[in-house]
Amino acid sequence: MILPGASWRNQPGLDRLAATLGPGNARFVGGAVRDTLLGLPVTDVDVATPLAPEQVVDLLEGAGIKAIPTGIAHGTITAVSSGTVVEVTTLRRDVSTDGRRATVAFTDDWREDAARRDFTINALYADPQTGEIFDYFGGLADLGKRHIRFIGDPLQRIAEDHLRILRFFRFLARFGDTPDQDALEACTARANDLMALSRERIRDELLKLLVAPDAVRVLRLMVERDILKPVVPEIDPAGVERLATLSGHEATAGLAPDPVRRLAAVLPLDPSVNEAVGARLKLSNAERQALASAIRSEFAEGPQALAYRIGPDRAADRLLLAGDAAGARDVAGWTPPRLPLSGGTLIGRGLSKGPDVARALRRVEDIWIAEGFPGEDRTGQIADSVVAELLSRDSSA
Repeated sequence: MILPGASWRNQPGLDRLAATLGPGNARFVGGAVRDTLLGLPVTDVDVATPLAPEQVVDLLEGAGIKAIPTGIAHGTITAVSSGTVVEVTTLRRDVSTDGRRATVAFTDDWREDAARRDFTINALYADPQTGEIFDYFGGLADLGKRHIRFIGDPLQRIAEDHLRILRFFRFLARFGDTPDQDALEACTARANDLMALSRERIRDELLKLLVAPDAVRVLRLMVERDILKPVVPEIDPAGVERLATLSGHEATAGLAPDPVRRLAAVLPLDPSVNEAVGARLKLSNAERQALASAIRSEFAEGPQALAYRIGPDRAADRLLLAGDAAGARDVAGWTPPRLPLSGGTLIGRGLSKGPDVARALRRVEDIWIAEGFPGEDRTGQIADSVVAELLSRDSSA
């Protein structure tokens, strides 16, 4: 089988890179091959080579291609060829593994390199010049059936890297149809292994899974089998149904899924629980703030007023979770206007400097928002009315 033509294969410098490594010494591998066969866009290009990392560096530098030793101890060189960035990795075999990391040795055996990869659909290689595809473990057939299958014994592959449990379900949600039964049973049996992983790795996989096309079905399967119970036990059947509802609202609004918004949906609507999960998964401060904001349901004003006060993105999250798809669609991407006056303007209208200026400004802003953000003339009228009210109150005090 020949790799179909795709726009990414025409990136400048890609042919030059392959020619520099030499005939038979470079093959596209992994996601670029898989996604091209599925007709999906490709963003990252990885190249495998039997050449040692030092040989790769020497060849690239000799050809004027920038070589960055980003992971040279593990065989990876980042090549920048005519502006195109490619990861070039020497073929490897595992020497030892502990479920979190692997000690590797380099090899010149393509099949040996393929055997250490996780799923058959990720162990596809393609010749840059001819497009010929090399498939050592039935990945093409599995890809055609949308079948996510471990290479070799699933229990052994999970023992090598426990993160493969979550990767299995993420790939099932993104590419899969029916789960491989042996893989499913192995993931279920070894779910407690997830506790040995760093929370950052769990977070990254979980957030990617939540926005995958078939996230609802796959997450339901994971909850049924207690896959997440060791690390995020707060995700329960009710959370999966909230995600299903949210997914429908996102589709109605025409908005792309957002990982933090979807995390808010699958967790209980309890600020303390959300804070605990955010800390456990080591979410960034911005992500934790977005998570806390999304579950708040109170907003007496309309969608645009909410978007003005908390920002369009957070307003869209809150509206979608509350079931207001139309409101979310209206505020998504909206640029809130600026209040067309300042405290100095109010002082110019007769207020004395001090706390009354801030109070008056808030009052003007509230009325301005309630009236739908009118222009300068109407805002000036609002300001005159508020100032007159305050001055009258002070004179009668």
